[in-house]
Amino acid sequence: MFPLRRNRRLRSNEAIRALVRETVITPNDFLVPLFVVEGKGIKDEIPSMPNYFRYSLDLLENEVKELWKLGLKSVLLFVKVSDNLKDNKGTEALNPNGLMQRAIKTVKNACPDMLVMTDVALDPFSAYGHDGIIENGQIINDETAEVLAEMSISHAQAGADFVAPSDMMDGRILTIREALEDEGFINTGIMSYSAKYASAFYGPFRDALDSAPVDIVDIPKDKKTYQMDYANRFEAIRETEMDIDEGADIVMVKPGISYLDIVRDIKEEVDVPIAVYQVSGEYAMIKAAAEKGWLDHDQIMMETTMAFKRSGADIIASYFAKDIVKLL
Repeated sequence: MFPLRRNRRLRSNEAIRALVRETVITPNDFLVPLFVVEGKGIKDEIPSMPNYFRYSLDLLENEVKELWKLGLKSVLLFVKVSDNLKDNKGTEALNPNGLMQRAIKTVKNACPDMLVMTDVALDPFSAYGHDGIIENGQIINDETAEVLAEMSISHAQAGADFVAPSDMMDGRILTIREALEDEGFINTGIMSYSAKYASAFYGPFRDALDSAPVDIVDIPKDKKTYQMDYANRFEAIRETEMDIDEGADIVMVKPGISYLDIVRDIKEEVDVPIAVYQVSGEYAMIKAAAEKGWLDHDQIMMETTMAFKRSGADIIASYFAKDIVKLL
């Protein structure tokens, strides 16, 4: 006799599939990365990220309002600064009238309830494209962490709700947390890039911000001395637990689709919200394959996003956020 239980009964039509679906995506799951540039009237498509743009502040305002109307309530800001403002110590990052600081204010003025997170790292401001200060051919840790703390204070003063250190310097979460507390920003949160791997998936992002490491003799040509080895699993748990102990409110795994095992591992070990970043290379691959007609764009977009949520991510940073919400 055939088994009395037939699992296909719960897959027989869309109504029953939706009724018993274990994982559901909503607009509240998304953190929207936004790239900002100087100028006016600029909506500049990023060549390696089709249909994704850099915005000048005036058009950033329009974009933020559109996101809010779609139900997207959180943004993560990145800035592209001109080469003449870059040096080895990220001096421009501390400018109270810098592009990041003005971008924060622009978003808050346009949409006061929008949650604003800010990238905290030196690479957009570094003449060498690195996340830290360089001395004698080395990325120096502690001095970099101090600058990151100053950056965080500057962002909080401009109105940021969360700072998001993406640098992977040791001890920077504690340094930032103590600095924020000392300055009275007790309610400013920290989303730490806790398990950020040295990945080849970041290429289009570095194009977007012109932040790739430069090829100069005696300067590290990659970020492997501070970003994690992608062969490692348990190290991610150690890094994450240390960041939580130092004061991180949210932790992140980056990149996304190749690191779902890491998301699940961390989910089982910690009790703070977990973010995952579907990075630029993942976005670009889907776009390229869809343009070739090799994959169905919307189906792959939804399937990969569902995988992030199913693996345990509470927050998904995604360049697909607008497209997904429109489909929902």
